[in-house]
Amino acid sequence: MMRIGAAAATTGLTPRALRHYEEEGLLRPRRAPSGHREYGEADLRRLRVIRGLLDAGLTVADVRSLAHVLDEESARFSFGIRREEPEGCAVGEVSLHRLAELDARIEELTALRERLASRIAERFGAVFDTRPYAPGRAA
Repeated sequence: MMRIGAAAATTGLTPRALRHYEEEGLLRPRRAPSGHREYGEADLRRLRVIRGLLDAGLTVADVRSLAHVLDEESARFSFGIRREEPEGCAVGEVSLHRLAELDARIEELTALRERLASRIAERFGAVFDTRPYAPGRAA
């Protein structure tokens, strides 16, 4: 068992993030008689899964909707391994919804970029290179 600072350091998170995940219902660390949070190996595994899902683009609300299948003990599948979804799990639905939102944002940003490039070209002509940035190309 370890306290919040050690658990945060081990998982690459901050103590504030761990407290936030607890407030959001994603994590339930044990409490010592003194009231300090104590984290075990199962908590650390869960934190790594939460972090991975958030880094992949899911929101805290998305992860909360999947909370009942985050632990290896309660899930019949592991993220990254193709298996059947546990009954009542919305992994596919949540993921497809998030992907659709990202696609919509990409479309909006692409249209915004095109409008800006067009206005720059109209106003300044060839003074500015408005082609999309490409690594290795002189800015």
